[in-house]
Amino acid sequence: MTSAARWLPHGHHLDPHTHDQGQLVYAAAGTLATTTERGTWVAPAHRVTWTPPGFAHSHRFYGRTDARVLTVPVDLCGELVEHPSVFAVSSLLREALLALTGERPEVRPGAHGRLLAVVVDELCDTPEQSLHLPESSDDRLRTVTGLLHADPARPATLAELGRAAGASERTLSRLFHTELGMSFHQWRTTLRIHHALGHLTNGMSVTDTAMACGWSNPSSFIDAFHSVVGQTPGSYQADLRTSPALP
Repeated sequence: MTSAARWLPHGHHLDPHTHDQGQLVYAAAGTLATTTERGTWVAPAHRVTWTPPGFAHSHRFYGRTDARVLTVPVDLCGELVEHPSVFAVSSLLREALLALTGERPEVRPGAHGRLLAVVVDELCDTPEQSLHLPESSDDRLRTVTGLLHADPARPATLAELGRAAGASERTLSRLFHTELGMSFHQWRTTLRIHHALGHLTNGMSVTDTAMACGWSNPSSFIDAFHSVVGQTPGSYQADLRTSPALP
């Protein structure tokens, strides 16, 4: 079993790579984004990312991040989902992850393996909480999503974006549903929430984050953030400030 713990600066990026075994990455402080060919998964506070063996993926870290990496042997990977995902972190799971990625030596033979089995059991009983932003292989849709990735606050309508992509609003609306499984509005909101998490983690105010990510006022941003993340931007930042991550 391989584990690592390292403090990383805001904006730190790891280029695409693969692993022969599974990998769990937990930001004990900060926020983590994992990108594969299937899209991007974001793990804000109290969530851990899971990447199965063989998936090419990259990571980006937001805010000063206490990154905890834990390798899952192939014989245990079959217990978990077969696709990249994000899971909620219970108090028990958090303490197990910190213990396995810390500097505490293995006092009794096999203790780390037994604790890893607890981690897998916890993940098997935890529903996925994926802040997943899917991507399409359709060139027209990729043109539209590329424009929004470059400027998440861009106020353009789907019809206006369609002119740049050479596709009608109706065609693009259909593609969002069939290719990505969500509406244009849902996809753009999730994209903006991804960027908002990065800004909030790095200390930007709620109001400034709302404006930077394309919301017309803080109230609409707070409502959207709460519906996607499950807490308000203010409580999310408060959790970051009180995080018991190790120094």
